[in-house]
Amino acid sequence: MDELTTVRAWDAERPGPSDEARTAARARLEAAMARESDGAVPRAGRLSRRIVLRTAFAGLTAAAAGAVVVALDGGGDRRPRLEAVSAADVLRRAADRSRAAGSDLPVPRDDQYFYTRTYISRVPAKGGPARTWTDESWMSVDGSKPSLRREYGKVHHDPPLGKHEVRWPPTVYSELQKMPTDPDKLLARFRGSEDAPVSDIMIFFDGCMLMMAPRVTPPGLQAGTFGALSKLPRIRLDYADADGFGRSAVGVTYPGASFTFLFDPRTYDYLGLRAKGSSPKKIHGEWRQTDYYYETRTLKDIQVVDRIGQHG
Repeated sequence: MDELTTVRAWDAERPGPSDEARTAARARLEAAMARESDGAVPRAGRLSRRIVLRTAFAGLTAAAAGAVVVALDGGGDRRPRLEAVSAADVLRRAADRSRAAGSDLPVPRDDQYFYTRTYISRVPAKGGPARTWTDESWMSVDGSKPSLRREYGKVHHDPPLGKHEVRWPPTVYSELQKMPTDPDKLLARFRGSEDAPVSDIMIFFDGCMLMMAPRVTPPGLQAGTFGALSKLPRIRLDYADADGFGRSAVGVTYPGASFTFLFDPRTYDYLGLRAKGSSPKKIHGEWRQTDYYYETRTLKDIQVVDRIGQHG
């Protein structure tokens, strides 16, 4: 059985680049991109923009939480523009994008189901061919009826929650609707009581779980989650050159966390989650985590339907 595991010490203590190193890297990037735009670099030695961007992000954000150089398309002169953004900027812009896009789903009845189609791509951490799954699920809107959930191709029949059974973060839509969408109020909800506050890394983890497909979030909750997480002081950029569909992506994560949010670097559309996981294996009588992998998960379709098995 596959299981995602938190890698607590993963890059958590690595120091970021110095100001001098960051400035030098930015200068080299600007010069290289200017030469490319002007045609001064011979074709045989010319770097593609994808490689230039990947190099820039790798040099500037390998372990940094601060500003990073992002290349954007310029105007009619075809010169790329450079903009300094932070992980908090990306999350705030993603929140604005999500809020502006809204939702085209009809308001569901409690007796209906959410149909979701999720695409999963998994690549071994040591390299190798990718494995992919397209999972379909039917989740009861109010949780009062059994749900059918397919995960990694295996079908799970989830019974309704018991009268006093509670899950955190909530999985039932009617419970998610009760959560605040204001970033400050939602952050306070994540934080918990003053007597036993939740750590920032667990707040980030809870935010990731809210976005984990096949869960469906009510209008405004996705934007509120991104806004709340943007207030965490140690969030950082974690550049990924592509998501599971090959789309360019920039990631936001937290030191020590195994999850990364993926966003379109131009529009800030939310593309999905990337995670570092592993599989449990019994070695010499003890269970150990082995076969580490990187996995991306993208919610590709959501519909409101009347019964299990139905979709457009």
